[in-house]
Amino acid sequence: MKLKTLPIALALGVAACSSTPEAGPSTQVPTSPTGSIASASATPSASASAAALTPEEIKKKADDEREFAEARAAFEKEKKDEDPRWTAALHAEAKALADKKYPDGKSAIKAAMGGKHRQLGHSDRDAFRHPLETFDFLGLKPNMTVLEYGPGEGWVTELLAPTLASQGKLFSTTADPNGPPDQRSTFNATRFRALLDRGPEVYGKIETVVIDNKKPSLPMKGTLDMVVLFRGVHGMQNNKVLDGWLKAFHDALKPDGVLGIEQHRAKEGDDVAVTSKKGYIPEKWLIEQVEKAGFKLAGKSEINANPKDTKDYEEGVWTLPPTYRLKDKDRDKYKAIGESDRMTLKFVKTN
Repeated sequence: MKLKTLPIALALGVAACSSTPEAGPSTQVPTSPTGSIASASATPSASASAAALTPEEIKKKADDEREFAEARAAFEKEKKDEDPRWTAALHAEAKALADKKYPDGKSAIKAAMGGKHRQLGHSDRDAFRHPLETFDFLGLKPNMTVLEYGPGEGWVTELLAPTLASQGKLFSTTADPNGPPDQRSTFNATRFRALLDRGPEVYGKIETVVIDNKKPSLPMKGTLDMVVLFRGVHGMQNNKVLDGWLKAFHDALKPDGVLGIEQHRAKEGDDVAVTSKKGYIPEKWLIEQVEKAGFKLAGKSEINANPKDTKDYEEGVWTLPPTYRLKDKDRDKYKAIGESDRMTLKFVKTN
């Protein structure tokens, strides 16, 4: 299967907005010629570089490398679990799901939620992420042209793809899967491509948009009905490109087009420069930034709120499920809290 790809720039890193919160910076891990992930080897300059780092930076680098290794292992397990599931019967079911014309977004998302094309374990997240209510609140319709920013492992993609396949259009941003093999972004893109290739009947009409997330730009101008940005604002803020991406979204949307944002919510009044490093963003501050970019807040929902989230964890939002950065340490405690407290905001392009 060949998916249409809209190249923009060499993708050096794309924030994942997926079932797993944003990963750390790129880590040097090469791939083999066959595309399987190979183990990283130390270089002579590694020790010298490490000597220049602060203890905090050394810890973060080690965390990033560990999480990258875990992501590679998870991908290998995912392939072993998912590839055999795609029998002729599942391909046929996926095709029927994507070919159906739905009367409204709610019925389409509901059908997609029950589809067997979804990756194992992804439906477990529905209880925390409320996709039916979230997309209904945003006003999703099956005939819309939608851009999904930062698909990550595809939790949102597997819902939007069949919803829009027969009457609408879905664009998904990605890094270049043929990019530098030692970059985390290339691995993320390779993983996303594997998802799309696994189910061409349901994902084949997606157009991937290759981006460099540190250089905001989109090829479409005034043609999108909706942009969805889920759990990705903190990465943009940390990379100092939030304003640039808001402008790119604004330019790409039609007049009255919708920007839907779901984001881990910081305590009001907290310093965004501090909270964004932990994955959280103050709601009032975010609304102000988006409205300065030419949008108007059309509504906000508490459907993804979680008052149990104390937002004060040493490892930030990644302490909570589904990441569990602390592994087995206090796992039951964090499992009882659940996923993060999140704001769900609907903006409309005004000028």
